[in-house]
Amino acid sequence: MFRFLLRRLMVAVPTLFLVVTAAFFMMRAAPGNPFDSDRKLPPEVERSIMAKYGMDRPLGEQYVAYVSNVLHGDLGPSLKYKDKSVAELISEGLPTSATIGLSALTLACLVGIGLGIIAALRQNQMIDNVTMAIAVLGVCIPTFVTAPLLVLVFAAKLGWLPTAGLNGIRSLILPVTVLALPQIAIISRLTRAGMIEVLRSNYIRTARAKGLSEARIVLRHGLRAAILPLVSYLGPACAGLLTGSLVIEKIFSLPGLGKSFVIGALQRDYMVVMGVVIVYAGLILLLNLLADIAYAMLDPRVRLS
Repeated sequence: MFRFLLRRLMVAVPTLFLVVTAAFFMMRAAPGNPFDSDRKLPPEVERSIMAKYGMDRPLGEQYVAYVSNVLHGDLGPSLKYKDKSVAELISEGLPTSATIGLSALTLACLVGIGLGIIAALRQNQMIDNVTMAIAVLGVCIPTFVTAPLLVLVFAAKLGWLPTAGLNGIRSLILPVTVLALPQIAIISRLTRAGMIEVLRSNYIRTARAKGLSEARIVLRHGLRAAILPLVSYLGPACAGLLTGSLVIEKIFSLPGLGKSFVIGALQRDYMVVMGVVIVYAGLILLLNLLADIAYAMLDPRVRLS
């Protein structure tokens, strides 16, 4: 297992370095700078500000200095938010984004696995066809379409839920649901396909011949093997939830990392954008690593290979 983890880390660390490098030079290649505004600053003032943040130096020197600071745990100051560091902004927005993402992932797994099992046990019947049809719609319709529709129905028309903002658990229901819907569709399809294959295997026939109940066969013997494809998908699924939360947080005006990222990108706040990119990339790589570990624990053949 140690060698397995070491191989994964040897891939994850260079990947994070490449992501940071690409984001740094892409941000610097964008036109304009953080201090452009409708009211033009005097040249001497602008030069002074650029020198204060080290932006008057050659691009290569800026890159080396930034990477060195990041390795020492310093993400730098925000260029637009006065008297605030990037670390402070991230610490303020990360709990909201983590709450939304983890809640959406939990909801997607519970509902998706349940629907997949039901569809597999009723293969080619009405409930199977309806479930898979809904799953296809869930994959095809993007979140920026479903979000306004759910707001229109449950907030504007029925008045059951708030339209935007963060004020209690009720304000999280719509964003979590919108974020989870595409993942529910994919997880249900993966679970159904895996469960159908497992239920046709010889050891399941043996379990049925021994007189075990169908619930025990499915939940104890079949589910562990059936969710192997799902476990390998959970890493990219978490990545999808993280990146999708950027849109959701903007639509529902939630004070998460997505809001800081969008505002930072629009205002050319290089430090904030880079800090959020590092956090997102690190979380994605970590979640993929955890998915690989879970897969190896469920399937010993992965560790042996």
